[in-house]
Amino acid sequence: MKLLKNGKDTLVSVENITGFGIWLLVKGKEYFMNYETYPYFKDENVNHITNVKLLHESHLYWPELDVDLEIDNLENPEKYPLRSKVAR
Repeated sequence: MKLLKNGKDTLVSVENITGFGIWLLVKGKEYFMNYETYPYFKDENVNHITNVKLLHESHLYWPELDVDLEIDNLENPEKYPLRSKVAR
């Protein structure tokens, strides 16, 4: 999905959804979000998972799922030891 931010193209897209997690491409960098760490994506509608927005250059938002993640959370998971125990 291409978004425009201050006149510049910014790329964020879901590249693959597997039984283990989701591959996400953000600004040319690939991330894997496994369902153990990110349980709120498991068993969700593909259209809801693929509708991701990049806000403020570092904030990912899934409107239908009401999920917010900072890119830093994906790059440095050790800094964020608290994990959601909520299963949808």
